[in-house]
Amino acid sequence: MAAQLPTPAGTEDRVEVWLVLRPREDGDSLGIPTLGSRPPQLRNHLEPDELERLRSARAEELEQAAGWARSHGLEVVGTSLRDRRLRISGSEDEIRALMGRGAGAAGGLEPPEELGDTVVAVLGLGPMPFARSRFRPLPLPDLPLPKAAPLSFTPPELGTLYQFPPVPASGLGCLGLIELGGGYDPSSLASYFTGLGLAVPQVANVPVLGSGNLPTGDPQGPDGEVTLDIEVAGSLAPGVRIAAYFAPNTDQGFLAAIQAATHDPVNRPQVLSISWGGPEPGWPTGVRAAFEHAFEDAALVGITVCVAAGDSGSSDGMTDGLAHVDYPAASPLVLACGGTRLLAAGGRISSEVVWNDLPAGGATGGGVSRAIPLPSWQAGAGVPPDVDPGRFQGRGVPDVAGNADPETGYRVLVDGQAAVFGGTSAVAPLWGALVLVCSAQLGRRPGLLNPLLYSRFAAEGAFRDITQGGNGAYMARVGWDPCTGWGSPVGAALLRALQA
Repeated sequence: MAAQLPTPAGTEDRVEVWLVLRPREDGDSLGIPTLGSRPPQLRNHLEPDELERLRSARAEELEQAAGWARSHGLEVVGTSLRDRRLRISGSEDEIRALMGRGAGAAGGLEPPEELGDTVVAVLGLGPMPFARSRFRPLPLPDLPLPKAAPLSFTPPELGTLYQFPPVPASGLGCLGLIELGGGYDPSSLASYFTGLGLAVPQVANVPVLGSGNLPTGDPQGPDGEVTLDIEVAGSLAPGVRIAAYFAPNTDQGFLAAIQAATHDPVNRPQVLSISWGGPEPGWPTGVRAAFEHAFEDAALVGITVCVAAGDSGSSDGMTDGLAHVDYPAASPLVLACGGTRLLAAGGRISSEVVWNDLPAGGATGGGVSRAIPLPSWQAGAGVPPDVDPGRFQGRGVPDVAGNADPETGYRVLVDGQAAVFGGTSAVAPLWGALVLVCSAQLGRRPGLLNPLLYSRFAAEGAFRDITQGGNGAYMARVGWDPCTGWGSPVGAALLRALQA
């Protein structure tokens, strides 16, 4: 065997990783728990410059981390105090050798011990694609819609059934969408909204880390997610401005998109809808901590974040025989959106149960987190311990729900093709549109809703309680449950509760 020659220095493949630092001030010291319990009229959200001043990384800690990287022969590619980010480059082998390993197969890289708790996460060597979209297409026969799907709805029809308040004459603000791949066809959007008798919404494409509106031409791929989000939000909140934050489907891209939306000085979204996620065990502790800090930032400037709860039932698509929730839906700083199957007759809801088409199809995600403790505001909701060994008492998912069964799904137009889509991907922009309309009626950003939602809104009739069905390990019941949360929206009552 011929001798293996050494690789010349500097020619090995190099990778870029991010060291994500802690914020200057933590969320508790800035009053996030108290902020979430106040009525919107009494909330004082931070202005963007205040957020940057209070939540950026400390310059001395960023320089300390940069000095550590240089001392180990790594290149410092860039820094961002606002995004608490140090970009470093080196060979994958040397970076892995310098970082610890987290617990478990998905533990990921851990920050170097020499930097203490200054660095909370290492991003850049996670799996790709990092997250999955949460939409489910309905296979259709070769017939024109709506004959091909007689149980399906246009989003405005669902808005009527869910009693959405009217859009005020003063108009609406901006709704942000996180998109991790694909894109939309402007001509399809124009045809769709014109067919509904609505104005085509303004869509601002915001590129993140070099990504952009890049449609693949495949309605069953990520184009389906992007277009579903725009068509649901745009038709349920006519006149909305939409900002689509396009990012690579990596841990870095996902986090950077949320940060870009939070700090966007041009669009300044009031609501952020996220229809992407993954099973909680796939999120290393540090990566999840970095996302929690990003969601704290959003709460502090008054952005309500709506997140799809998953489409694979209580297992969340894992095959280990255990129950799992989806993240970021499991974050206590977001409104987690589960799914139902809705039937209507005579302009009214005739039946609404938990969405579950398993084993052949999908089912709403939901359950109990094994990583995030039970929030104080959820303590009185009757969240059970999770069903697996150890019976951890964690954050219950979801908070709310809406129509998600593909058989009773949303009529859309994607890449020129008519389709019916379901999944909790549709529920996140549905709730996002509702919150935005309520925000316009209030004249204020509602921001973080969960503490108020659990303390008052159910008692004030803001939800249609879903009491039938299950998602595998969990069953619906009166009140909150780990399948549909408090239930689907009664929009007019939700607005009255927010106004009270």
